Amino acid sequence: MKTIYRPVYTPKGAAKEYGDCAINIFTGCPHRCYYCFVPQVLRRNREQFHSDVRPRDGIVEAVRRQIEREQITGKLIHLCFTCDPYPTGYDTTPTREVIKILKESGNHVQILTKGDGSRDFDLLDSGDWYGVTYDGSYDGVYMPSDRVQDAFYTKSLGIKTWCSFEPVVNAVMVLDCIENCSDVFDQVKIGKLNYFQSDINWAEFGHKAEALCKELGLDYYIKDSLRAEMEKA
Repeated sequence: MKTIYRPVYTPKGAAKEYGDCAINIFTGCPHRCYYCFVPQVLRRNREQFHSDVRPRDGIVEAVRRQIEREQITGKLIHLCFTCDPYPTGYDTTPTREVIKILKESGNHVQILTKGDGSRDFDLLDSGDWYGVTYDGSYDGVYMPSDRVQDAFYTKSLGIKTWCSFEPVVNAVMVLDCIENCSDVFDQVKIGKLNYFQSDINWAEFGHKAEALCKELGLDYYIKDSLRAEMEKA
């Protein structure tokens, strides 16, 4: 068993655009997004990554020890980058326990999921963010409409909501979601599909998305790679 010493870490590179700190709770993810970069980054077989999904050994206690040892408090901590905090079909008790530790130590969480995080809504408050990924596809895992409904419910509880439109795989559907769900999300982050071919005109899409967000008065963030395409036009 490999000991996890510092599961709470500071994101680097493009991940810095998300939060102060982050924690990765599981070893894999069953959602099988074809564009997922994590197996390559972790140098893991893609099939193994999608089928061997379990909490990292000792993750809950490792988080507790580090939080206490380093007196980590007042941070916005992202869950998660290399996995989904709510892998569909798996026990997500470790996620709940991690959130409890973070909240009890005066931190806030920023959740991003394609799964169902509703079991933990009771742990969240106005300092937290509950986010869902919507890429414009119907992947048959936990339907996009269910994710949006979860966000709508959390907002009714006074919890801040956000949507990651990244990577966009269907521009029409994403623009439609932005237009029709602007009352659901407090913030949206929009990014292009990288490392895969696409017939989307990124500059045109980016300008349309930005104009729509401005028209709707929606707090938005254009990811750097998409912004670069927009500036070419």
